[in-house]
Amino acid sequence: QVQLVESGGGLVQDGGSLRLSCAASDRTFSSYAVAWFRQVPGKEREFVAGSNWSGWSTNYVDSVKGRFTISRDNAKNTAYLQMNSLKPEDTADYYCAMSRSYPNRLAGAYDYWGQGTQVTVSS
Repeated sequence: QVQLVESGGGLVQDGGSLRLSCAASDRTFSSYAVAWFRQVPGKEREFVAGSNWSGWSTNYVDSVKGRFTISRDNAKNTAYLQMNSLKPEDTADYYCAMSRSYPNRLAGAYDYWGQGTQVTVSS
């Protein structure tokens, strides 16, 4: 059972930046696609960004294109989400997840999930 641990969330002002990290517990990570989702209370979990197993292919939800960048370092079993030009509407709990399927924006396709890290963007 792979465990994922997110970190890097926090409070930032409108227009600011944050870098989220997702550390996996073992090398299984390097053979899986990885994605970041986000969720606000009362809403469904939303796909934000995804990467194939190597990182050479990525995809994003339209609302974050040009502002967020997903990357991964398989040698460190870690994925990242660089978030720039943050907006108040980016406020959410952010989760990383792993899947055998890529590309896939459905939460149900993901086998392993982290516990989430909170991002708050103040206006």
